[in-house]
Amino acid sequence: MMGIKSQGISACRVNRCVKQSIVFALLAFSAILSAQTPPEDFPHFTVPGHEPEMEALRNLFWRHYENAGPGATLWDEWIPTPTLWPALNENARLVEIRDRWEKTLTERILDNEGYVATHQHPSIAHPLGWPFPFWSQGTGGAGWHFSFRGMVGPPWRPNNLSDTAGWELTGASNLGMMADGWQIQLDSTGAKVLTPQQTIDTFQAPFLQLRWRAIGLTNAHPYIEWATETESGFSESRRMYFDPADQGAVTLTVIPLYQNPRWTGHVTRLRISFDNPPASTVILQGLFTQYDTRQNVNNASFIDGCISYFNWTGNVEFLRMNAARIRAAIDYMLTDQHVRQKHVVETTWVGHSGQSGIHYEDGKKLLLSGQGIGDNYWDLLPFGGMDTYATLRFYGALRKAAELEREIRAHRSWQVGAPGKGLTAEKLDQLADEIKHEGNRLFWDSKARRFIACIDSAGMPHDYGYTFLNLEAIAYGFAEERHAQEILEWIKGQRIVGSDTSTGTDIYKWRFAPRASTKRNIDWYIWSWSAPESLPWGEQVQDGGAVLGWSYHDIMARLKILGPDDAWNRLREIAFWYAEVSAAGGYRSYYNGNRPGHLQGGGTPGGLGLDHEFVESILVPETLLDGFLGFEPTPDGFTVSPRLPKEWPELTVDHIHLHGVTLTIRATHRQIEITRSGSDEPLKVVIDGKKPIEWKDAKPLKRQL
Repeated sequence: MMGIKSQGISACRVNRCVKQSIVFALLAFSAILSAQTPPEDFPHFTVPGHEPEMEALRNLFWRHYENAGPGATLWDEWIPTPTLWPALNENARLVEIRDRWEKTLTERILDNEGYVATHQHPSIAHPLGWPFPFWSQGTGGAGWHFSFRGMVGPPWRPNNLSDTAGWELTGASNLGMMADGWQIQLDSTGAKVLTPQQTIDTFQAPFLQLRWRAIGLTNAHPYIEWATETESGFSESRRMYFDPADQGAVTLTVIPLYQNPRWTGHVTRLRISFDNPPASTVILQGLFTQYDTRQNVNNASFIDGCISYFNWTGNVEFLRMNAARIRAAIDYMLTDQHVRQKHVVETTWVGHSGQSGIHYEDGKKLLLSGQGIGDNYWDLLPFGGMDTYATLRFYGALRKAAELEREIRAHRSWQVGAPGKGLTAEKLDQLADEIKHEGNRLFWDSKARRFIACIDSAGMPHDYGYTFLNLEAIAYGFAEERHAQEILEWIKGQRIVGSDTSTGTDIYKWRFAPRASTKRNIDWYIWSWSAPESLPWGEQVQDGGAVLGWSYHDIMARLKILGPDDAWNRLREIAFWYAEVSAAGGYRSYYNGNRPGHLQGGGTPGGLGLDHEFVESILVPETLLDGFLGFEPTPDGFTVSPRLPKEWPELTVDHIHLHGVTLTIRATHRQIEITRSGSDEPLKVVIDGKKPIEWKDAKPLKRQL
């Protein structure tokens, strides 16, 4: 009976595959005719017998490559590689994208402590943080805006300007409102401005931002003081100094009031002393409180992006300019984020406790203003406290940084100084080992058998079945192998977690990616996302929806743990889906209401992340190079370790631009052949983990696997 049953299933699968292939070929042909296809010199993925699937994946790559490039810091980990390696014969695009990455990464702002700025679009939130939340989205903050010139528009700021009612000037004259703001003449030394009476909850106001211009304050030492409900006067103990504004330019001065232990409870009034000489002038554009919207994953993304750029380009001058910045970014995580002591990321910024901004008491919903601020890509979710996601991301960056330090030590000709004692390759690898051990111990839920999101400051774990987090943990090598196996059993639907909303085959309801979460979440969010229950399950990307780009980690995780056949089955399903999408006229036409699913992006709400701001969609075809071909750039060459599915006779990827060389790599199950053009730069090539080969000539490199 078992033999008959097995044969029946096998025949059924064969028939289904044959029918599917015919349908796929027709769809792909239709898509090719109707969609804008890549130029001929754009990289090709070639697998004999699977031309339609490869063409669909190539078209997907091109769709998202055309407008890809540097953006916010958050994407520095993911976007450099798929935009840096495609070699078009007309090199203008290649040169342009490499120049942009060099400039962008080198100009990323690191503050004095080593925190890397977010560089997302502007708002009135913390200028080095995420653009929300800002003071007017909560309760207990305060703000006065006297000009909106040069500022972002609504909804990223209030609609109406403030007046000067209730303000008091000492040693200064009111020169009235102008287009740039409120102009004040500082007549006497030590002039002061006093805000109106305003109760400020210091928890809602860890920072204060002063937007202003000044003339004559170059050598001044201005400061701000505050009165409280119990201390109506001002004192030196309740004072913080800040730098004067740049001469004549609008300056965004951010004052970290939370660092003063006397900034606590409720403040009733603020006073600014300018420490000015006579006849100085200031123009106040705005004075307002700020939430801490910094992101604890920025440093890891920046580190990873810099290393990827250097490995692909071999730009030693870039490394000289940024090695100290990379090390500072690492040290910030070790100190400010407590990794050196805790061996996991612990975020203690105000509002980043990991606790929700939504609370239920006696069945009644309460919004806890200032609580639940996000830390990463999933900006409505209150990752924080002991943060699993930030920990595994930093773990991945540390491994790459350790390898970079080994390369720096081996290449004295680069003239890059040695790191401090705590940042050597050996120390970084040791720390990464400790992070992996502690992270797998602390964050693993032995009942659900998957990683939780975080443990909040009250010691409570939070878990909604976040597939993206668990798959990244495998892809980065953070998950121990036994944990990786159990994660994939759950995500593939082979193992049921009884408390989940989505189980079994429903986890892949959206076809192109697993649901981002498998358990309904209506109570773990930032306070400003106040009615999650009003949206059905699956109608938000973070609550049962899906994001195409994170299928990259799904495929890479499967390849690492389950092998190339399983990974190819998943990638092929995505190719089938994308051919249907292309035949329908694109994402927006495909999801036009005639089938389940609504797209988020470009100002529209929905549960599916594919286009517009979802630039990481470019990652999915990258699995052919990174995963199945096993290609990885190094500072003086590359490694390649093909892992082909049984049904692939071979895989060829062309137009791979590394340093100044363009490569074509053809791999079979037994042999690899590499050809080159362009620069005659010698390359160190490691094939399938064997002894490095010095490749110095233009002859094809052939080796048995």
